[in-house]
Amino acid sequence: MKFDYVPEEMWKEIAVDFAKRWLSHDGLWFQEVEKKYGIEKAIEIDIEAWKKQTVLEARRIMNLLNIEKGGGLESLEKCLKYRMYAFINEQKIVWSDNKTLEFYMETCRVQRARELKNLEYFPCKEVGIVEYSFFAAEIDDRIKTEVIGCPPDKIGPGWHCGWRFSIE
Repeated sequence: MKFDYVPEEMWKEIAVDFAKRWLSHDGLWFQEVEKKYGIEKAIEIDIEAWKKQTVLEARRIMNLLNIEKGGGLESLEKCLKYRMYAFINEQKIVWSDNKTLEFYMETCRVQRARELKNLEYFPCKEVGIVEYSFFAAEIDDRIKTEVIGCPPDKIGPGWHCGWRFSIE
């Protein structure tokens, strides 16, 4: 594809804008399903969609970065930095030891917007478990995923959700 009409210095701005558009569509889609079927059904449907989306995203990132399946936590760390969320949310990766990586979504646009409207956090834990465990497993099926905290759980100061990835 050729995009010679786009100035080189705009690509970073465009990537961020595309990520915001994607998240906007995701949120609007979810709200419409929730209106029609209720929150439980909307989450159930969202989980089924994420089972596919997160695997596709992992594969595309691995392809983009030339990462082979089975690369362990080092590959996971690289791939997490290229997810759509990484361009619009503040996130942090901490290595507990050489077999454990912790990932924190320090600022989530969805949860931050709810805070500003004085709404309860969106209960994304069920979806997050599928999203992060399937993403990690696509990169390396030896990776185990655990929730540190994700709404409706109590979350820590300075982050909206946290995930622990380990490998033996």
